[in-house]
Amino acid sequence: MKKSKHSKQVPLKGRLGLQDDKRSGDPVDPEFFLPDLCEIEAVFFLVLVAELFSLVLVLASSSLTAFDWNKLALVSLFVQWVALSSAAVLCKLRPYLAKMPAKRAVLLSYLVIPLDAWVFSFLSQWVLVISPVEEISFFSAEILKNVVIAAIMGGLVIRYFYLQAQLMARRQSELVHKIQALQSRIRPHFLFNSMNSIASLIVSDPEKAENAVLDLSEVFRASLNEVGNQVPFQQEVTLCERYLGIEALRLGERLQVDWDIRDIPSGVQIPLLTLQPLLENAILHGIQPLPEGGVIRVKAIYHYGLFELKVSNPLVEKESAAQAKGNRMALENTRNRLSVLYGERAKLTSYQEDGRYITVFSYPYAVDAPLTPLSAAKRRS
Repeated sequence: MKKSKHSKQVPLKGRLGLQDDKRSGDPVDPEFFLPDLCEIEAVFFLVLVAELFSLVLVLASSSLTAFDWNKLALVSLFVQWVALSSAAVLCKLRPYLAKMPAKRAVLLSYLVIPLDAWVFSFLSQWVLVISPVEEISFFSAEILKNVVIAAIMGGLVIRYFYLQAQLMARRQSELVHKIQALQSRIRPHFLFNSMNSIASLIVSDPEKAENAVLDLSEVFRASLNEVGNQVPFQQEVTLCERYLGIEALRLGERLQVDWDIRDIPSGVQIPLLTLQPLLENAILHGIQPLPEGGVIRVKAIYHYGLFELKVSNPLVEKESAAQAKGNRMALENTRNRLSVLYGERAKLTSYQEDGRYITVFSYPYAVDAPLTPLSAAKRRS
């Protein structure tokens, strides 16, 4: 049986790994509390919050009927200076702060804001009041008031970032454990069925049984050693080919598979062990009960950022209650894993059409890589 070459494993980053800082290239722990303040969304948020804060300060010292627009302009200019300059400094320091102990990083991040306010307060006194530098005190009441306000607001902001990072880390930990729990339900089931197939060959064809054991070890080595939960689609296909090779030893010519996976971008990734349980389900409920066997069809489509995979098998009209329950459990397990990773964006449906049982799942996946054919549509036994 022809097998595809192993695809190169790509380490996952972002949610389950390290993120590279776009400016320095240094790896930044995704659990680091300080967000990237150089991003456009962060800058826009800071400008908006700073302007709202300026409006509150002016309203606190005036009234709606006698609103001082000139004061609002000056206060806004000063607050925007402090907010954006502090964000720029923290943005540049972020890769270095991420390497420090958490408490020290939090303290230094916090000190940047009042220190920045102190410097700009002195400059604003010099520029706007037009006083000689020697006549301006670094510890004047006006400057100290600005520093105190900046320290209070900076403390609230840093505290918010820290608590948000802690919450995200907790949610991420729960997400990883949930995915591992769902995935652990697949591995024993996959192992037991594969071992049953191998056991039937030990006496009749020991050489084939040995090769099947090697295939099975490769499958589990790939799944157990993979960092993260998503793998390139071609890697999942390779894993499934090894599984089908084991099942073909047991079912022989009764098992045939049509693959149509052309024009799938090489960058598309799929949750590990997602296609394999669907193929196993198709064999157990659509091929094994039929004396003549049948054809399993696998079709993958990537169109406008949406990845869709369709698996169909012959429909067996009279299915036992245990088989029907196992079918539902396999689909529900896959649905839960997709839901954990992609939320409501992921869809999994199953239906009957023209004497076949069809399962379709899809989820949005943005890929910048050009379309690279994974393989031509092929038919194999």
